[in-house]
Amino acid sequence: MRQRQETVTVPDGGFPLHLWIPERGSGPGLLLLQEIFGISSYIRKVAEDLAGRGYVVGAPDLFWRISPGWAADHDDEGLARSLELVQRFDFATGVADTAAAFDVLAGLPEVTGGAGALGFCLGGSLAYELAARAPVAAAVSFYGSSVPDTLGLLDRISAPVQFQFGGKDPYIPREQVARLEEAVAGRPNLEVHVQEEAGHAFHNFEAPAFHHPEAARAGWRLATGFLARHLPAGS
Repeated sequence: MRQRQETVTVPDGGFPLHLWIPERGSGPGLLLLQEIFGISSYIRKVAEDLAGRGYVVGAPDLFWRISPGWAADHDDEGLARSLELVQRFDFATGVADTAAAFDVLAGLPEVTGGAGALGFCLGGSLAYELAARAPVAAAVSFYGSSVPDTLGLLDRISAPVQFQFGGKDPYIPREQVARLEEAVAGRPNLEVHVQEEAGHAFHNFEAPAFHHPEAARAGWRLATGFLARHLPAGS
């Protein structure tokens, strides 16, 4: 696969959109939205996985205003520094940046067959927000902490969206996820999956403190299966 960058231009500047192009040179677009660790080794490996499945993957540097190129290690120090950094992240501005990055990705000549989004943690919240604001073909939101508190956005979503959570997530209590499950009941375009024995960031195979291998495998099968149905890459 090839890699390159595009620049996303917004009123107060510009930031990089890291791209992974599948071997055949084109495919559906997939905006990959970062955790607080930034465009880390984990996000890059996920991007390679998705590009290998036929997607044109774009990962925007959403911390460009406060720490350009942020890519923390997945250890205690990296977590502490990332948590400090995210306290300075303006979420509303991040939503606007996400929408701008989606527009750039969707407009690339390599992108055919629509575009969607997939995000983890902070990125899971942003993928949800994007689905309420942009013409995404599909979106997957992994453990987005803002989701249970913004259920009013569900009425603005017409695209298929999959939500995934850990049942033992200390940051997103199970009863909050239950409110989401109740809210999406009867909405055929929305689905919620809970890995009951997993905590937060269970898919992050670079973070030993969070990774839950069994839940990660199950969750990734659900996510890629969902994308194959609603944003097929044909590979």
